[in-house]
Amino acid sequence: MTRLSVNINKIATVRNARGGNMPDVEKAAVDCENFGAEGITVHPRPDERHIRYSDVRLIKPLIHTEFNIEGNPIPSFIELVEEVVPAQVTMVPDAADAITSNAGWDTIRNEAFLTEMCREFKARGIRTSIFVDPDPKMVEGAARCGADRVELYTAAYAEDYPSGREAAIAPYLKAAQAARECGLGLNAGHDLNLDNLSYFIRTIPWTDEVSIGHAIICDALYMGLEKTIRAYLEKIRNF
Repeated sequence: MTRLSVNINKIATVRNARGGNMPDVEKAAVDCENFGAEGITVHPRPDERHIRYSDVRLIKPLIHTEFNIEGNPIPSFIELVEEVVPAQVTMVPDAADAITSNAGWDTIRNEAFLTEMCREFKARGIRTSIFVDPDPKMVEGAARCGADRVELYTAAYAEDYPSGREAAIAPYLKAAQAARECGLGLNAGHDLNLDNLSYFIRTIPWTDEVSIGHAIICDALYMGLEKTIRAYLEKIRNF
């Protein structure tokens, strides 16, 4: 069954807008878990404009579900991941000034670097996932790098879904099939929401995990965090 990992970056964004500790990011991680989330995702960036490195260190001992740290494996990120030892690290090729993730890795051009990173993280018992666009060649490249999983960057799917869901899902299905053929686990994330999530899972039921943050926090403004997480779980479990 597909697992729901809640990305809590946006909760940290609200806190940082005013300073202080409201909302409490560490409590939010625990609450998300208590409300049914099967994982917690954080994406610390070098400027710490939302999740801070210190948050990551504080969250790890508080939660009991899977902890997924995603980000660009620059030296400070590598050190943080190896110190915290999450269940999973998701490598994302973010530029330092990126507002949000906007592309997957070229796993062919970056094969040597990604292979080194996979080897280093896996030596510490951390599952490795590489963020890729829905391209079978990039998926196959991730397998050659030694990754355990790929995470499909689903922004294009979410953007195209309203105008034709069959066409929107087509490249993702091909990429997901390539992952299965390569023996890779499959994650997905970016702009998945209550409208488009069920169709994605129904079409690609071997998806191991979806990581969702922005949409969950937006829906929680109206529905409350607990009801929102349960609504997403309902979409996943009863597609």
